[in-house]
Amino acid sequence: MSFITEINRRRTFGIIAHPDAGKTTLTEKLLLFGGAIQEAGAVKSNKIKKGATSDFMEIERQRGISVATSVLAFEYEGTKINILDTPGHKDFAEDTFRTLTAVDSVIVVVDVAKGVEEQTEKLVEVCRMRNIPMIVFINKMDREGKDAFDLLDEIEQKLGLRVVPMSFPIGMGYDFKGIYNLWEKNINLFSGNSRKNIEDTIEISDLESKEIDKLIGEKAAYTLREEVELVEGIYPTFDRDEYLNGHQQPVFFGSALNNFGVRELLDCFIEIAPKPRAKQSEERLVQPDEKDFTGFVFKIHANMDPNHRDRLAFIKIVSGTFERNKPYVHVRNKKKMKFSSPNAFFAEKKEIVDISYPGDIVGLHDTGNFKIGDTLTEGENINYKGIPSFSPEHFRYINNADPLKSKQLFKGIDQLMDEGVAQLFTLELNGRKVIGTVGALQYEVIQYRLEHEYGAKCTYENLNVYKACWVEPTDPKNEEYKEFLRVKQRYLAKDKEDQLVFLADSQFSLQMTQQKYPSIKFHFTSEFK
Repeated sequence: MSFITEINRRRTFGIIAHPDAGKTTLTEKLLLFGGAIQEAGAVKSNKIKKGATSDFMEIERQRGISVATSVLAFEYEGTKINILDTPGHKDFAEDTFRTLTAVDSVIVVVDVAKGVEEQTEKLVEVCRMRNIPMIVFINKMDREGKDAFDLLDEIEQKLGLRVVPMSFPIGMGYDFKGIYNLWEKNINLFSGNSRKNIEDTIEISDLESKEIDKLIGEKAAYTLREEVELVEGIYPTFDRDEYLNGHQQPVFFGSALNNFGVRELLDCFIEIAPKPRAKQSEERLVQPDEKDFTGFVFKIHANMDPNHRDRLAFIKIVSGTFERNKPYVHVRNKKKMKFSSPNAFFAEKKEIVDISYPGDIVGLHDTGNFKIGDTLTEGENINYKGIPSFSPEHFRYINNADPLKSKQLFKGIDQLMDEGVAQLFTLELNGRKVIGTVGALQYEVIQYRLEHEYGAKCTYENLNVYKACWVEPTDPKNEEYKEFLRVKQRYLAKDKEDQLVFLADSQFSLQMTQQKYPSIKFHFTSEFK
């Protein structure tokens, strides 16, 4: 296959949602349709000790939530699909925000009973800022929930989207009969008891056909005709260019747990979703069909295989082809590197690949050379942007609970911070280590992983900090800056990159400091240079 054909057959997308909307279940069922797995794991069922395929960290299986983005690749009808299943829990939002820099489109999962929830709003906002094409999947139609039209209104109002229904439910909950597919003009009947089998699809091009009355009953058929007429009257017709530019969002209904409506979503997705897109670097816009390879690190994961203590850097390929054993330039370090075993992913299962194309995600074994946001090229000096560290919201001192294991503890903290799990600050005054996180649940994850992956134990102490601000003086030599360093000494720390950070203990003290030292800039993200 030619280089251009390989690019055109790739689709790389993320699945985002509020926790418990059925994101991981949908991922499983997409894999099932792609023939990538033979049977879906009973997600969150403790009776069956087989967790979801994409939740492979031990702590995820115990808690029943996804805490890290996982990458899965499979083939479906000649299309190579790369899925990034993201954590929905707000405490792991930073991982999700970073992942959104590596996707070309997104599927948003909404729970029919709960509708649009807080975390969905935040994630969709990030997608809208970046004009990422979105498809909405309204899940759990086999349960009682909100009226379909009310839900569509809610999605438009709360998420600011322009929706186009591509399928429409026939009933809901106990009365759920199936789905009318407006895109393919057919009816899918729901039998409600299958976990693995795919339901029948009946071609019906004319909604007035008496065949429908026989299939779903006269009452349901009458309601369906009325509702479809309403849909066609109220909502715009689907326009692919509008969708690709982020101005229109197709909506599908279904039940991921029962495999229902998933095939329709997948069939339509591979037809309309964008192929790998151009990406803006600080220097220029990079097109996927350029000959020279470029790519960037959007995630680092230590210990994917606990037996081997390995660290993998996840690279999204933007242009050119990535070849095994070919030397590439690490732009930040200005040194050449080659990789003998680049991996393609299927959750934690990895396969060595000889060549990868734009849109693909490749895992590179890393001994500590990579940081999130690093760029690899064939020699050109390019830096991809848009992966900053955000100011954390929770701060705690971290203490070593086992003095004999201090080496393991420091190594563990160092590697977990490189993953972007949390941020490490070292106080200038006494060298004590402070961990800052976006959500409190991260502390449990860190403690668990330090013990189970590095054999080190830690304890925490609360620390009263309102915000961490990165400090940028206009002139490091002026008296005002020197006074700031002297007066605020006990509130100053260095981050992992040795940048100076001011740990303000309250909103009031931050405002007073900003007024008192006008020549110093205080930033809430680490990317201000």
